[in-house]
Amino acid sequence: MSDSILKRPAMLRWGALGLLALACAGAVLAGHDSRRAAQVGLLALPALLWLLWPIERPAWRRVRWAVAFVVIGAFLVDGAVRGFLQRDYQAAPDSSLVLAAAANTTPREAIEFLTSQLPAMALAVAALIGMLALTGVAITLATRVTRDQAALSRHARIALLVVLAICALAHLSKPWRRHHPLLFWPAWTQQVAALRANWADQQVQREQLMRNAGAAAPTMTTDMSSTVVLVLGESVNRDNMSLYGYARATTPELIALRDEERSRLLTLRHAWSAQATTVASLSGLFSFGERDEDDPAGRTQHLIALAKSAGYKVWWVSNHDDVAVDQQHARLADVVEMINRQPGRSSGSLDGELLDEVEAALADPAPRKLVVVHLLGAHPHYRLRMPPGEHPFDHDDGDAVDSAMARDGRAAWVREFRQDYDSAIHYHDRIVAQTLRLTRSHLPAGGRGAWMFVSDHGQEVGHSLDHAGHSPGTASGYRIPALMWRSDARFDASAGSRPFRADWAGWTLAELLKLRWPGMHDERNVLHPAYAWQAPALPVKDLRFEQ
Repeated sequence: MSDSILKRPAMLRWGALGLLALACAGAVLAGHDSRRAAQVGLLALPALLWLLWPIERPAWRRVRWAVAFVVIGAFLVDGAVRGFLQRDYQAAPDSSLVLAAAANTTPREAIEFLTSQLPAMALAVAALIGMLALTGVAITLATRVTRDQAALSRHARIALLVVLAICALAHLSKPWRRHHPLLFWPAWTQQVAALRANWADQQVQREQLMRNAGAAAPTMTTDMSSTVVLVLGESVNRDNMSLYGYARATTPELIALRDEERSRLLTLRHAWSAQATTVASLSGLFSFGERDEDDPAGRTQHLIALAKSAGYKVWWVSNHDDVAVDQQHARLADVVEMINRQPGRSSGSLDGELLDEVEAALADPAPRKLVVVHLLGAHPHYRLRMPPGEHPFDHDDGDAVDSAMARDGRAAWVREFRQDYDSAIHYHDRIVAQTLRLTRSHLPAGGRGAWMFVSDHGQEVGHSLDHAGHSPGTASGYRIPALMWRSDARFDASAGSRPFRADWAGWTLAELLKLRWPGMHDERNVLHPAYAWQAPALPVKDLRFEQ
């Protein structure tokens, strides 16, 4: 440090402290609303005020530097993480959305997620690293020049102590104190661990669900043998399916089946998920939208448990490696086939590898069969959701879709992700269509069959903003496809124009299964004449469910 700089210690000290104060204020405001920001600001203030206190011994100055850097750095990182979650997911770190996602994510998946988001996060991460480095320099300036300063005046010391006393009261208040980053994040990790442990062993809840189903005593409305297939898509936005009018030919197989089957294949044109994540969406679907989170099994019915009680043999065939879904739903089935042995976004397990397992289930001689097929669909990373070399839209720069995205100001990397996503939908179309063809071909003589395809949630890939991935804050996060087929009756064409919500899909699937039990809500079955639409409460402004 030059002599000219050291001749101005007071200016340097106050400039450094001002920079630190602005950095802390910006971080707090990025992660909290105005009322909460004022409270959290008081939690950050002691670290700044300590830098004003004269300390002569070098060892204590080093301790103060380290403590101040850790505390101020924690607030900066906390603000960056909270700001990212609020911007992209409109969620706080301790919201059920984020806690469930973290509990259902391995360290490897977390690294893969950060890697996939690197183009969008690169500048923000660089800015954060730069700010942390600048923080270290500012603390050094604020503490090194203090050695030559006169001791604080008596009035200054009193004022400083008064402010510190106010800050101490903020730390004594538990509702305020819990937002301190050094307390919040360790508690957050404990919440995630507790949630993961709760998912890890749900045998007691599954037994209770079976008892609930037995008490409901579901019956069949037909004596015919029955085969029903439920295909669960993953991260499929209907806006990217040519079946729904998309400009790229992403679903030629489903369009061919629609033309072939006509009124026996129904496309619900206004289908919505009530959740933007897999775990919450499937929980709603299988529990008829009525699962009580505080009493997860005691008063709840589960579709698989009801089907088993009515005499169905149930298969769960999955391309996921997912603890939560496995424990909450799959383990209720009689036969569980999980073909994916490589968890995480980088899994190269293809949905087509499920088809042999699906065919084996359909060939089983059981008179009543329910086969649940859980696809990996179009889950990020999009480019891994199809065989190598099957990227039909890689060279569609400048087509109608790409031109529209360019006009909307979408970044080049988002437009590339859209090409990958559309290619994933194209491959997914082939697999979904094949599950229907297999269902048709394996119906026993004199038996009936039904098939339903619905996605858990949608995906934002440059539809309304520069983002590729899950999106609870935009309509794209909830716009899903829903199709159904049955062999024994034609569908009323008017049903296709009714708004449909995935957390009510269980009621419609119960009709396809020919199940009845006391307490059914026919008004939530989109195929029933008494169907009465109620819009789900989604965190998206100006949403029109008839689109």
